[in-house]
Amino acid sequence: MTGLLAQAVKEMPPGLPERIAGLIKDREHDLEQARELGRLVGINPDHAVTRLSIFHGYFSIFIIAFLVTLLTTPIMRRLALSHGIIDRPSEARKVHRVPVAYLGGVAVYLGLLAAILYSYFATEIPGLLGFHPTQYLLDTTPYPVPVSVLIGLTAIMLVGLLDDVVGVRPRVKIGGQLVAAAALAANDVGVKVAEGMLGPVGQALFNNPKLVFMIPLPFTIPIFGESISAIPLDLIYWAGTAVIAVFVLGACNASNLIDGLDGLLSGVTAIVAGGLTVIALTLALQDDGPRDASRVILCLALLGACLGFLPHNFNPASIFLGDCGSLLLGFCTIVIILTLGDRGQTHLVFAGLIIYAIPIIDTVLAIVRRKMAGKRISDPDDQHLHHMLKRALGVKGAVFALYGLGAGFATLGIALSLGRARVVYAITLVFAAFIVVIAIKIARRKRIEEDAVRYAAGLPRVVPDEPASKSAG
Repeated sequence: MTGLLAQAVKEMPPGLPERIAGLIKDREHDLEQARELGRLVGINPDHAVTRLSIFHGYFSIFIIAFLVTLLTTPIMRRLALSHGIIDRPSEARKVHRVPVAYLGGVAVYLGLLAAILYSYFATEIPGLLGFHPTQYLLDTTPYPVPVSVLIGLTAIMLVGLLDDVVGVRPRVKIGGQLVAAAALAANDVGVKVAEGMLGPVGQALFNNPKLVFMIPLPFTIPIFGESISAIPLDLIYWAGTAVIAVFVLGACNASNLIDGLDGLLSGVTAIVAGGLTVIALTLALQDDGPRDASRVILCLALLGACLGFLPHNFNPASIFLGDCGSLLLGFCTIVIILTLGDRGQTHLVFAGLIIYAIPIIDTVLAIVRRKMAGKRISDPDDQHLHHMLKRALGVKGAVFALYGLGAGFATLGIALSLGRARVVYAITLVFAAFIVVIAIKIARRKRIEEDAVRYAAGLPRVVPDEPASKSAG
């Protein structure tokens, strides 16, 4: 065997063994540099890196968010009760029958804020976090959570708090959500989501050699002639900015709509955060990009804050999230989903949306249902998924049923992120269609029953064009 190897070496082209030896030496030098850099940021290079080891490194983020939320929630409850910031069950569609304190969202915000600020200190003080091995470094540590995310969280929290305390017009809440979306766009958080989908389309339509004329992407608009001045215009960037605004508005209001049972939104969001954490850990393991560390931090902070609040919010709840908390959880969730497409990986954004499917499906059903009834989209009703399940299973039964559905969608989203695209899309389509059709059937049947009762009583039938009530919800 040794003789054969020696003969093979002799028959190699001149200089090839020396080149191989040089490549091996260079590789060893690069590995040694990586180990030394890892030691500087608190990474043990002698241990194999896995999803679990990365999770352990960032685990303190979860603990801080959990403890801060758990301990500040009773304080917020006392504060809400002392100032009369409570939810009074004045409407029949509400489940609770006694006044319950608001301001739970402030406690969740404090948990998220504490975890994010801790991560900032960890980038300055080695050893506070066990950062994963990465080539994407800012000085000697991974990129932190963008400040724009913190600005967005604060803007959403404040506008929701204002609504809980004194009440504001819907346009004010939408304005606060757009401010948060603008902060993300200014820092390029989620802007590249449109690139994976619109990039190939734009190249085919505007930069195709087979066309009579071509427009380079991004293209420039000359002002005084191209030789003097021109304004660059990147269509993909601005499309991504519009996507951010749509996603933020949609997610904030979707989370707000399903916040109708004790422990429902906080528990569903915890399940969503758990599914997104698995994807975030996988991307960190692959060293996908500069937002890997901040994505894991946001996932664990969201998971810890939700689980810290859930014991106080589970049936029977002693405190509610309020608009402050529901809008906040929706915003934080969609920020994580948007960052999944930071490198144009649109399929990962779809995976995140599948994980977040329960609020999305409920929102779509609400829009369809209210349009069918001739009502405004903002008009409240008692035909949400959780209302239907509550009538059949009770409050806890409905909550656990939606937890199970959320876990199923989370599993599908994780499977999609691992590459099982066609199968996952098919299963998700069947799963979602089954829920939507049954929900519409139930809503339609209830309307038919109401019309029958009115007819038997000699009352006129309610037609879709009849003006709807103006109550918000």
